[in-house]
Amino acid sequence: MIKKKLLTSAAAVTLCALISAQANSNTSKVIEPSYNPVTYTEISNDAKSTEDVLTYGLGQQGQRYSTLEQINKKTIKDLVPVWNFSFGGEKQRGQESQPIIKDGVMYVTGSYSRVFAINIANGEEIWQYDAKLPDAILPCCDVINRGVAIYDNLVIFGTLDAKLVALDRKTGNVVWKKKVEEYKDGYSITAAPMIVKDMVITGVAGGEFGIVGKVEARNAKTGELVWTRPTVEGHMGYLNGKENGITGGEAGKTWPGDLWKSGGAATWLGGTYDPDTNLIFMGTGNPAPWNSHLRPGDNLYSSSRLALDPDTGKIVWHFQTTPHDGWDFDGVNELISFDYTNKDGKIEKLAATADRNGFFYVLDRTNGKFVTANPFVSNITWATGIGKDGRPLYVEEGRPGNPGAESKGTSVFAVPAFLGAKNWMPMAYSQKTKNFYVPSNEWGMDIWNQPVSYKKGAAYLGAGFTIKPIFEDHIGSLKAIEPLTGKVKWEYKNPAPLWGGVLTTAGGLVFTGTPEGKLLAFDDETGEILYTFQVGSGIVGSPVTWEQNGEQFISIVSGWGGAVPLWGGEVAKQIKNINQGGTVHVFKLHKSK
Repeated sequence: MIKKKLLTSAAAVTLCALISAQANSNTSKVIEPSYNPVTYTEISNDAKSTEDVLTYGLGQQGQRYSTLEQINKKTIKDLVPVWNFSFGGEKQRGQESQPIIKDGVMYVTGSYSRVFAINIANGEEIWQYDAKLPDAILPCCDVINRGVAIYDNLVIFGTLDAKLVALDRKTGNVVWKKKVEEYKDGYSITAAPMIVKDMVITGVAGGEFGIVGKVEARNAKTGELVWTRPTVEGHMGYLNGKENGITGGEAGKTWPGDLWKSGGAATWLGGTYDPDTNLIFMGTGNPAPWNSHLRPGDNLYSSSRLALDPDTGKIVWHFQTTPHDGWDFDGVNELISFDYTNKDGKIEKLAATADRNGFFYVLDRTNGKFVTANPFVSNITWATGIGKDGRPLYVEEGRPGNPGAESKGTSVFAVPAFLGAKNWMPMAYSQKTKNFYVPSNEWGMDIWNQPVSYKKGAAYLGAGFTIKPIFEDHIGSLKAIEPLTGKVKWEYKNPAPLWGGVLTTAGGLVFTGTPEGKLLAFDDETGEILYTFQVGSGIVGSPVTWEQNGEQFISIVSGWGGAVPLWGGEVAKQIKNINQGGTVHVFKLHKSK
């Protein structure tokens, strides 16, 4: 469904914005939207270009680093709102989107699989698309959507009923629509798609329903399937409609019996692409069910990072962060490429990920070999550390007990909680400081296993849980981490859990938002808070920055929701008074006449 509002008053302009616009009227020139086809060359150059934001992650490698420095440690005090845009209606809930910007237009998704095109010059709606969702959708963790991909004259996004939709950039009309999987079986899509070469790459969500995870590549202009790669060992992959080999190993090799047929390993967060190695990096979720006693073995390729050949979908290498996962630690968190110059002056091609299991890993991105891992949250209970081979050193009594036929197993207190030391919210890497800025949470859980059997389209957990804070003064923690040593250079502690993404810039700043509704800017070297702005609802989106007409802009989406208020247990006490919302906020520096 498309709602066209050509330059209508869908945006609320703040008083500060009016003052700022008036003050800048003698220097700024309004850019009318244009719709030149987006080329793959432009997408490949997104990390270096500053006039637009064409990828989820501000570059294919996902570093979320901008070379812009007009807004810096000295000027940040002059940052003012330009305009606000409301998603409107009763469809609030969690707003986890990252905006995409091109030629004077912002493309941003809202809850319930909606897409908005907004005129950046004045914050007014150009068009809106609402997916017609069935009543029986089965999203695990709120009705969120994290963003679109842009290519040629198309805006492409996934829906909660597991469809991939391509819209005309200018009109919002549907160009093509493809069913990726059957939503009634528990499948959905929440991640922003990724453009690699002339293909759109997507994963699927639904691990809590015993689906089979997979990665797919489609022709971006037509939506036709090029290859599909299941992420549970034993399932067949296809290239151009022909069998392309199973996902490595034999069916049941690391899974008992037929459990591989409903093994989970959902690819629900999407991935990154490294042009240096020509590899797609995709994370996989928890094995199903959560009760690990039912499925002895490593349960490949769950809770792993996979490196895929973009031309064929072949798994080139894999690294499993939590073999035989019994805590829902997943392995979906983004794998970010970065280069490291060693003591001999040689550049090493590495990649880092902050896992839900509480350890910060560095891998050789050319072959997946383990380099190092260090804890980045406190009081981890399930493992004493990571061995030299990259495998966890398990604490046996840290695993919840085996249930009987009709009774639950022994409960344990586990740290981190199943929502993770770090969940979906993307971290950032600064090419300036060489640090990663990681949004994390300090919490644990009582967890126990219980009997369960698989039924298609029904929840398939086999576990119960209650999340609890570890510290009295904070749950959320933004940390500046030195990747190879794991040293925490500085830390910001937040009362409520952190659930939004991070941006860092050459201006020496780190941006993120809090559930309390604060947009924060930190000094990238010291962690000092240099700027605070209250946006009116909790922030669980990811900030972006770009340059237009010689001015640098910052944008973030607010709207409280996501998994925390749905699954938060005792943590809910910290967030019960946070209001929902759904607004895009845009800022720039105030300039006097």
